[in-house]
Amino acid sequence: MAARLAFQRRAARATAAALVGSFALVPTVAFAEASESRASAKKPIYDDDFDVVPSTPSFTSAETTKDVSSPAAATLNAPVTTKSSTRSGERTFTDSLIDVLASTNTPRGPTPTDRLAAQIRRARLFLYKQACVAEDAVNAGMSRAFDLEHSFTSTVAGLAPPRESGERLMPGLIYVLVSGMAGSIVARNRNVVLRGATPLAFGLGAAWVVLPVTMNNVSSLVWKYEQKFPAVADAHIRTREGIEKGIYMAKVHAEIAQHKVDEAVTSVRETVEGWVRKGK
Repeated sequence: MAARLAFQRRAARATAAALVGSFALVPTVAFAEASESRASAKKPIYDDDFDVVPSTPSFTSAETTKDVSSPAAATLNAPVTTKSSTRSGERTFTDSLIDVLASTNTPRGPTPTDRLAAQIRRARLFLYKQACVAEDAVNAGMSRAFDLEHSFTSTVAGLAPPRESGERLMPGLIYVLVSGMAGSIVARNRNVVLRGATPLAFGLGAAWVVLPVTMNNVSSLVWKYEQKFPAVADAHIRTREGIEKGIYMAKVHAEIAQHKVDEAVTSVRETVEGWVRKGK
């Protein structure tokens, strides 16, 4: 009985070994490439199938509700029909990435030439602005110079007497110069104040006598400039009022003295005439 059980065990082992060997030695066809079923089950690491032409993506009603933030995401989410998809039924990640890079314009950074052009543009704009500023400054300076020249010439022309006045500058200025020299000769032995004020007084007096219109124009110009300084203008007004008051008082006293002299002369003449009549 024990021998029979041992024989049955050995026979079962031999049968199992024969079945395993028959499955291992079954003839199969070796393919150079993986079959379509295996290609669809496993994704290769390196995919050399670059002859993929992406077709127009078709969005379903469910996919249109997705938030597509970029063209790359829309391309990845859209189902694309290619040769590999017709062959295997689905696409690999590498194929989708290639399609994304091919269908979208990936922004690239500026090249050295672009950066150099930008720097040259900034430099040219800076130089242009500086040139404009310098040109404006030169134009403003020339305008001020022309305005000053026009003001000076118009002022000098305004000081000259009109022709209808009959006043001539050339002989009048010579008379004024001679009067100033005479004043310096008169005050040559006096103190410094008199030696400086006497020629000026003689010259101004002669100018008002010989060139009244010109001196009136000069005084108007001086008064216009004095009005820019109130203190000087007030001092000038007080001085002028004092001089005018002194001249007026001098005229009054001269008239009074003349009237007294006339009265005295008249009384003396009447007295003499009365003596002459009595003597006759």
